[in-house]
Amino acid sequence: MTQQNTSLGPLAAIDGRWGIGDATRPGCHWVELRPDGLYQHGPDTEGELIPWARIMTGIRISWGRSSWNTNSRGWYTPRGTVTSGSRGWLHMTLRDPYEDRVLRFDRHTHPYRAVDAVRLDWLLRYLGDEGALRALADPEWVGRVVARLAGGRQSWTREALREVVAQAVEAAGPAGR
Repeated sequence: MTQQNTSLGPLAAIDGRWGIGDATRPGCHWVELRPDGLYQHGPDTEGELIPWARIMTGIRISWGRSSWNTNSRGWYTPRGTVTSGSRGWLHMTLRDPYEDRVLRFDRHTHPYRAVDAVRLDWLLRYLGDEGALRALADPEWVGRVVARLAGGRQSWTREALREVVAQAVEAAGPAGR
């Protein structure tokens, strides 16, 4: 896998795969990007698979103590990091049957750069809009995209975020190559 130590906010590589949230601490919730879909890991559950084909719309990220109390995308500090707190949420709409679903992830112990968290949110949204969420099943492809999106200039406008994500996706090439 390329870029073993690269991360993009809560998206991080671990043991040749990618996950959102802290997969290294016991007792944490995290979401694994698998070939067959998103897999929710947690201490109080056997796990749940959301197949890629069921995800209708893009996925968005929110932060907060509870998923229903997170109407904003998140809160950021003047130092450019995501505010402290232990939880993040992936919101999506599923088909067959139609339902809204929220997956929880616990944050890593290190702070996330706000720009990286926002870029991850825009990447998930962009792939949903393009009908290309399945690309997240390819760990090599995710590594190439993350390497292009992590760090860099802090652009916050919608146009700049969409452009930087589109360029990273294009530069990464097709998934599965």
